[in-house]
Amino acid sequence: MIDALRLTTIEERYAHLEQLVTELSDVVYRQQKEIDTLRHQVLQLKDKVGGDPGIVDPSQHERPPHY
Repeated sequence: MIDALRLTTIEERYAHLEQLVTELSDVVYRQQKEIDTLRHQVLQLKDKVGGDPGIVDPSQHERPPHY
């Protein structure tokens, strides 16, 4: 009877771990999709700035008239 109880306990732990792995896999998948989206947006912004993110057009950053 002790062996059956031990086996049941191990099976329950395995089921919980299997569920946890599935949940973590889903989280990693969603994060990868978000990373891919952000990379695409960064590339678009780099193209918009002219390919060099360190150079910005100063005419776009003029002081507002109230200064």
